[in-house]
Amino acid sequence: LSNNDGEFPIYGASGLIKNVDFYHQEEEYIGIVKDGAGIGRLALLPEKSSVIGTMQYILPYEGVDIKFLYYSLLSIDFLKHRQGSTIPHIYFKDYSEEEITVPPLSEQLRIVSILDEALEKLGQAKENIEKNLQNAKDVFESYLQNIFANPWDDWEEKNLGEIATFRNWLNFTKGSKGETIKIVGVKDFQKSFWVPFDSLESVIIDGKLNEIDFLKENDILAVRSNGNPELIGRVILAGDFIGTVSHSGFTIRIRADSKILAPLYLCHYLKTKGARRELVESGVWVGIKSLNQAILSSLIIPFPKSLPEQLSIVSKLNTLSAETKHLESIYQQKLAHLDELRKSLLKKAFNGKL
Repeated sequence: LSNNDGEFPIYGASGLIKNVDFYHQEEEYIGIVKDGAGIGRLALLPEKSSVIGTMQYILPYEGVDIKFLYYSLLSIDFLKHRQGSTIPHIYFKDYSEEEITVPPLSEQLRIVSILDEALEKLGQAKENIEKNLQNAKDVFESYLQNIFANPWDDWEEKNLGEIATFRNWLNFTKGSKGETIKIVGVKDFQKSFWVPFDSLESVIIDGKLNEIDFLKENDILAVRSNGNPELIGRVILAGDFIGTVSHSGFTIRIRADSKILAPLYLCHYLKTKGARRELVESGVWVGIKSLNQAILSSLIIPFPKSLPEQLSIVSKLNTLSAETKHLESIYQQKLAHLDELRKSLLKKAFNGKL
């Protein structure tokens, strides 16, 4: 497809891929994801277009309105036909046994007309909620960015290497024989602020862990290397914990001088878009994007000279963060409610209750 350009759209699981010089379907049709992430996802697709191999075409028989069929299929749980674990898939021979009641064409069109109007309103409501959800996130990020972008006279700037030490850790293998420890890996970062100590994996390392590699309260961990460059520089902070914990070779430990810089303040700063962007852009490519101690060391950190002022900023950020998360929770609940309402509407439509 890379060298093929034209006027006819070709679609994949995530939507339009590009326009090419051929098409497989003359008329409008339904596309269904049959392989990989998103199996069972449906799309009503236009005439003179195609789909790639991870999708299948579903075409209505004569006398069946395509939109009626599409809405009928939306009420089916295709995941119950899932097979495979590494690459999940669904087969037409399995889901083709699903029963759909097909009324006369005039009744199909009546149901479609009602659903068109109702689902459009639900779609608009969902779009508005998603905008509100994004706005809530943007307000916090804007406040976070403005605090660090507009320092006062009693602030100073230092390279991170002047106020913190760094530590890589060695990788381990399945054949390692020695001490069993808990370890913080890249998968533990997600979008968290704190290290999730309760859910860490245990691993066996070679020999015994050196004390210099122990994770301590107030240590910050940063993702050092990953195939996804957007994960580079993501950070989490270690709170109070019990036990022996270290970190994987794909991360770097940052230990700030707490007499100069509050770790909570530093972690908030490292989570700003500006700091993340600088770290990602400074990363080096050696097969995959990665950070090193030199890059982290050169990162400029603006901060108030006063530790109480740093902690005051942290307190304000924590309060706003809590309020933002509360709003996000409300909006997520509203989205879930809309989804349930959509399912209920479709169920009624195809049980003859519209």
